[in-house]
Amino acid sequence: MGHLYLDQYLWIETLTKEKTEVPDTFRKWFGYGTTPDHFSDETPSYLQLKKRLEEQTGKIMQKYSRRLEVEYPPTEMGMRTIEQVLIRTIFHEGMHLQAILDIKKCL
Repeated sequence: MGHLYLDQYLWIETLTKEKTEVPDTFRKWFGYGTTPDHFSDETPSYLQLKKRLEEQTGKIMQKYSRRLEVEYPPTEMGMRTIEQVLIRTIFHEGMHLQAILDIKKCL
C-alpha cells in the first residue's frame, strides 16, 4: 500500500523536479526494490496508508490540476506531462493490485 502511495509522487517529482509532500522515510520503506524487511516500528500501519491513499487524489488534483498538460522534458519512460504520469502510474499500480489479489486467492 505504501508503494501505491509513493509511486505517483516519485514520478511527479522526476518529471517536474519539484519536491512533493512525501516523507523521506517512505522512500526507505516503500521505494523501488524494498520489501517488508525494510519496515521499522515507525512504518505507517495499513489504516494510516489507506487514509493517505484516500486523500491523495484530492491533494494531487488541488496542486496539479491546472498543470496536467504542461510539457516538461521527458522522463526516461518518455512521459512529458503530469497527465501522462498519472495515466502510467494508475495502470502500473493496477498491475500491483492484481498481483496482490492473485496472491490472496492462493492463500
